[in-house]
Amino acid sequence: MHTPRHWTAAPLAAATLALLASCSGGSGDGSTTAPPDAPTAQQPNILFIVLDDFGIDQLTSYGHGGAVPPRTPSLDAIASAGLRFRNAWAMPTCTPTRATFFLGRNPSATNILNAVVATDLANSEISPYEVTLPKLLKTRGYTSAMIGKMHLTGTDLNGAPNLPYGHQTMWKLGWDHFDGYLDGAPYPIDTRAGRSTVAEGTYPCGFVPNSTMDPAHGADAGACYFATGTCEPIQRGAGIATPGRSCLERGGIFDPGQSCQTRAPAALDFSTQNGYYTGEFAISEPDGSARKITAEDPAARGYRSTMETDRAIAWAKRQPGDKPWMLSLGYSAVHTPLQLPPLALISETTPGRNDNLVCSPASDMEGVPGQVAAVVDDHLVTNLMIEAMDREIGRLLVELGLAAYRSDGSLDYQPEKTNTVVVVMGDNGTYVNSVKFTAPGRFDPSRGKGSPYQTGVAVPLLVAGPMVKEPGREVPHQVSSPDLYRLFAEIAGADVEAAILAQRPLDARPMYAYLTDPGSAALRTVNFAEMGTNFTNPATAIAPQPCVVEAAEVCFSIFPYKGLCDDQSGVWYGAGSGLAGVPEEGFAHCGQVMSYRQARNPGDAVKVLPDASKAASDGTYKLVRMNRKTYTIDLTNPVNSTYTGTNTNTDELYRIDMTPPNPVIDKDGSELASGASPLDVSGLDAQARQAYATLRAELDQRDKVADYHQNYDGTHCPGDGNRDLVVDQKDLDNWRELSQLNGGQSSWYDLNHDGKTDAADRAVIEAHIGKRCTPPAF
Repeated sequence: MHTPRHWTAAPLAAATLALLASCSGGSGDGSTTAPPDAPTAQQPNILFIVLDDFGIDQLTSYGHGGAVPPRTPSLDAIASAGLRFRNAWAMPTCTPTRATFFLGRNPSATNILNAVVATDLANSEISPYEVTLPKLLKTRGYTSAMIGKMHLTGTDLNGAPNLPYGHQTMWKLGWDHFDGYLDGAPYPIDTRAGRSTVAEGTYPCGFVPNSTMDPAHGADAGACYFATGTCEPIQRGAGIATPGRSCLERGGIFDPGQSCQTRAPAALDFSTQNGYYTGEFAISEPDGSARKITAEDPAARGYRSTMETDRAIAWAKRQPGDKPWMLSLGYSAVHTPLQLPPLALISETTPGRNDNLVCSPASDMEGVPGQVAAVVDDHLVTNLMIEAMDREIGRLLVELGLAAYRSDGSLDYQPEKTNTVVVVMGDNGTYVNSVKFTAPGRFDPSRGKGSPYQTGVAVPLLVAGPMVKEPGREVPHQVSSPDLYRLFAEIAGADVEAAILAQRPLDARPMYAYLTDPGSAALRTVNFAEMGTNFTNPATAIAPQPCVVEAAEVCFSIFPYKGLCDDQSGVWYGAGSGLAGVPEEGFAHCGQVMSYRQARNPGDAVKVLPDASKAASDGTYKLVRMNRKTYTIDLTNPVNSTYTGTNTNTDELYRIDMTPPNPVIDKDGSELASGASPLDVSGLDAQARQAYATLRAELDQRDKVADYHQNYDGTHCPGDGNRDLVVDQKDLDNWRELSQLNGGQSSWYDLNHDGKTDAADRAVIEAHIGKRCTPPAF
């Protein structure tokens, strides 16, 4: 394996850099804080920042941002001091992308195909038997931490049906320290603003407005109670425009028009989460100890981007100077709900800062389409949230000693004088209402997060560090999210091939040469993205029913409750829908819904959400494949519609060009060819025909990979729960441990996928003891 030459400074070079810095006052532009000294020869630290629901459409540094872009001076500084990757792809939704970062494998190789929810099996989560990135880096002496949102595990709610190791899970996966959320997103905004005696929806942004904003429900003075048990009076004036908002920003609950009492009124509810202003933090330490901080705890109240940054700074500052570290920091922003950030994090001149904007209180469900609505307010709130996060990223760099503030407040970031590599990447494209669809950019809100189209997978990737040659340049070559696993390994000097089974090669391609060689040729010829359906837990009592999002013309059966469908502006066809002709118990699947809708409107265009979607691109052409269930249609009696037992593939071929300002992307109607796979491309030119042949072969191969791993436990290697390609005593030992944890619920040794780790799974292992498995050479 190629081991990169790490940036080292000879004593003379270090002294020269230090001398130049002292002579110039840092950067020669009036810095008030001296920039960091030159680095030592120690292995570089790694700061990995993951942005949530943040596509390439948002950034002016990429030539996009729409008519009113967010202000991102910190991200711009990282881009200017490092590399911008023009053609970086994530997976269409968060958990699959984030798993690829730390496993180096595509989703279909791990069965982590969609965002993990409570009804999924643990078999669709990162296995503790994999060589995760922190385990690999530990071979090079690294300490690893994860802070904030990463959404790699099951939930601890409802009996923790898919969380075998509980709050120790991240420790079992290799992280020395974890301080973050098990939830995939902030909870919806508390539209009661912590006041249990008012109706839901009274305060859409989660705080009591002032009387000018809302004469009926607003207040200009009152008492601000804190989770510590203290209270402070607060009123409008002296820099406070809205007392209710100011109280929320400080972690409190506002009691409008009242004075402070000895005890907080019983109506104030500190247990209910309120969007971005609360969190529940699961914490694990190097010794395996674990605990949880809930919303009632003062440490769990504040603005998320600030709390996440504070925790990252605190951990990094505790690390000894003679031991390298990797810190993975997942910001919650800009995942829904869209909620106004603290005013202190926003410039006075930012559009929308002082306007009476309307928030979007509901959280989206990962992996399902959303509805386009209230675009103007949502774009402005998104911009404010991005600017607030960007401000905290700048503070992070400064407090870690990687950058300094100039006298004008801008960031002086010179990574060549540090020993830390900074990598920033989005986890998937932007979600619906936040997509920048105006020039420059003109991205497609209907094909954003949750889809394999460009708006759903094209994300920013920034890399800055002491080894980067010719900083400020753009890398045009294709990169996929699994490649970061190998990049981090190369930075640390870890031997990937020595750590993994040769029969289970990674999907990650090398990237390090792009940092050190500006003339490097492409190291990846085809980019790939996918999402699908996780293994569902049959032991859960919750049965999902159909929901239709008409703006996206799609039906899916993911939600168990009407309220979740309503949050997506969907039409509920489950129990209690209230629709004429729909049974009281609701429809069971989308075939019945399509029959019902087509009976009323023969031209109805609603389709079934794909079970799986894949995309491959050579950089010029892109092939998208959708795999959907097929149903019989019964217009007379829709409940008689049934699943045919087969799925069909639909292929769509596009030409793409990500050149700014307005890239050519895969919008609806721009297909070169589309239809049942294989396509008839005889009418296309020779280049397009050859591209289709190449990309079709790629997706055909990926379909085979997905099928193999989907059937691994039941057909190809029954009993091999740790995926070491042999069924042996280790499997029995692992089964024994997991069968005794968490009530024997779902685990990686739930080999028959029934939601239990029990004697039936042990019998599978015993029946195949000694079996050796040889994966096909795909």
